[in-house]
Amino acid sequence: MHIYAIQLDSVWEDKTANFAKVRHLLNESPPLPGSLIVLPEMFATGFSTRLAVTLESIGAETELFLREIATQWQCAVLGGVVTPGPEGKGYNQALAIAPDGTELVRYTKVRPFSYGPEAEVHAPGQETKVFEWQGLQIAPLICYDLRFPELARSALNQGAELFICIAAWPARRIQHWLTLIQARAIENQAYVLGVNRCGQEPETSYSGRTVLADPQGILIADASSSEKVLHTEADAGTVRIWRNEFPAVRDFCGAAS
Repeated sequence: MHIYAIQLDSVWEDKTANFAKVRHLLNESPPLPGSLIVLPEMFATGFSTRLAVTLESIGAETELFLREIATQWQCAVLGGVVTPGPEGKGYNQALAIAPDGTELVRYTKVRPFSYGPEAEVHAPGQETKVFEWQGLQIAPLICYDLRFPELARSALNQGAELFICIAAWPARRIQHWLTLIQARAIENQAYVLGVNRCGQEPETSYSGRTVLADPQGILIADASSSEKVLHTEADAGTVRIWRNEFPAVRDFCGAAS
């Protein structure tokens, strides 16, 4: 499966500008039909906690934009949205759209970032989810979720072979990002794609490092620090061969049952 991960330098709280940036980047690096396009967490606004700017009803402008590019390029598209949650809060979500505009998955971030103010404005999700694209079972995660191995294990029990963590992960903790991506890949014998933003927000710097780790934890693609589209590939056969050869996942799933 071809993957086009968009490492975006999101313009702060400006959806129109960010939609235009994504269109430009895709025109510069046209994806092959049937591929998977991935955008970072809250790509349309940056990691703002102002719900007056970020919050949208289901099916509103950011979702319409994801459907637009999915249809235009005849690809599946996964990107971050913020939708209404309980008690005046929002849900920080990863939404995947098929080329025909139908919803493949809507995953809500289970672990809002309590070290910052996110947990005050975003309600937590309750479960991991898996969807299929091009023969791969794919589990979305969002940023801080990456630090909690039990979430990946939950998705593994649902058959996950590729984990995609969309993020706004700060530069000052980028070594944690890389190490955790490799750890999740090794322990789950799965691909792990981390799609991070780059650039600057009012109080936070981002260094990108959108990467793909293979099922043995080796980083096989790295976008470095600048705004770009990272084109890489993943296939189910690589996951299944390694899991059959080295039975750690089989032993875990057997023990869990």
